[in-house]
Amino acid sequence: MTTATSAWQRATAWLRGLSGKAADVLPVRVGGTDYRPTRSTPAAVLGFDQALLWVVVALLAWGLVMVYSASIAMPDNPRFGKIASTHFLVRHVFALIAGFVVALLAFQVSMATWERVAPWLFVVSIMLLVAVLIPHVGMVVNGARRWLSLGIMNFQPSELAKFSVLVYASDYMVRKMDVKERFFRAVLPMGTAVAIVGVLLLAEPDMGAFMVVAVIAMGILFLGGVNARMFFLIAGVLVAAFGAMIATSPWRRERVFAYLDPFSEQHALGKGYQLSHSLIAIGRGEIFGVGLGGSVEKLHWLPEAHTDFLLAVIGEEFGLVGVLTLIVLFVWMTRRIMHIGRQAIALDRVFAGLVAQGVAIWIGFQTFINMGVNLGALPTKGLTLPLMSFGGSAILMNLVALAVVLRVDYENKLLMRGGRV
Repeated sequence: MTTATSAWQRATAWLRGLSGKAADVLPVRVGGTDYRPTRSTPAAVLGFDQALLWVVVALLAWGLVMVYSASIAMPDNPRFGKIASTHFLVRHVFALIAGFVVALLAFQVSMATWERVAPWLFVVSIMLLVAVLIPHVGMVVNGARRWLSLGIMNFQPSELAKFSVLVYASDYMVRKMDVKERFFRAVLPMGTAVAIVGVLLLAEPDMGAFMVVAVIAMGILFLGGVNARMFFLIAGVLVAAFGAMIATSPWRRERVFAYLDPFSEQHALGKGYQLSHSLIAIGRGEIFGVGLGGSVEKLHWLPEAHTDFLLAVIGEEFGLVGVLTLIVLFVWMTRRIMHIGRQAIALDRVFAGLVAQGVAIWIGFQTFINMGVNLGALPTKGLTLPLMSFGGSAILMNLVALAVVLRVDYENKLLMRGGRV
C-alpha cells in the first residue's frame, strides 16, 4: 500500500512539473507586437521562404549560363580589344559572389534598423548621384555618365537609388499615416524627393532608372493608402512629364518612331537596329529554340546581347518554351513577394510590408519593361533583366532587396510562432 501511494505521489508530481513547464513555453502577448519567446520552435530553426530562395537561385544560375553564352564570341569583336572568352563570365561570377555576401549581411539587419536608417540611406544615394556627375569622378560609357569606379568593380548609383527610394518611401508613409489624405502635407514632400532623384538621373542621362524609381514611389503611395484622387493626379502629372521629355528630345523621339516601324529603311540601321535584330533572334527560336549556344544574333549582330537584350538570346536558344518559363518564374516570384508584404501588414508591421511590396513592384515592373522592349511591345529602354543580365550593380542591389524580403518573411514567421523581433 505504501509503495502504491508513493508511486502515485511521484506520478502526480511529474504531471504537475510537466504542466508547469508547458505554461512557461506558451506564447503570450505582453503588449504591442512583443511576445514571450516559445521553446517549442527555436528562432534558429524558423527559417524563411525556401521556395522563393530556390526560384531566385534558379534565375541566377540560368542568367549565369546565358551571360556566358551571349558573351562568348565578344573577343572576336575589335571593339572589346584583347579579352578572354570568359571575361564577362568571370566578372559576372564575381558580382554574384559579392552580391551573396552583401545580401547575407543585409539579411542580418532587422526591419526596425532599416526603418531608422531609411532617411540616411536616401541622403547617401543622393550624394552618390551627385558625385557621378562630377568630371573625373563619374565614368562615361557610351555617352552616359552613370558609374563610379571602385577599383575591383564599377558601381552604378542609380541602382542604389531604386532601393533607397523604396525604403525611404515606406518609412515616409508610416510616418505620415495620420495625414495621408492631405496632399500638401503627405504627398508633396515625397514628390519633391522623387523629383530631385529624377533630375539627377536625367542628367546622366538614365530615363529608364527614373521611370522605375517613379513607379516604385507611386506604388508605395498607393499601397500606403493615399487618396485615389491624389494618386491619379500624380500619375497624370508623371505621364505628362515623361511625354514632355520624349517630345523635347530628338533622340528619344527617334526611338519611339523606330519602335513603331523598326524594319523600315530609315530605322533598320539606326535607332531600330537593336529592336529589329532582337525580333529576328526571337523569331529564329520558334517553339523550342535552336539550342543552348546556337544563337546567331549574338555573333555581333545584336548589340548588348549580354545585358539589355539577354531575353532575345534566351528566346533564340530556348524558343517560346524558354520565354514562357521565364515569365512564369518572374510572375510567381513577384506574387510571392507581394504575399509576404501583405502578411507583414496583417501582422501590423506596415513598414516591413510596404518594403516587401515595393521590391515586388520594382522587380515586376523592370522585368515587364525589359521583356516588353525585347519582344517589341515597348520602345527601347536601357533596363536590364533583373537577376539575369550582366551588370554587377544591378545584381548586387537585386540580391540585397531580396535578402530584405526574406528578412521580412523571417520576422513574420517569428511573430506568428510567438517569438519577438
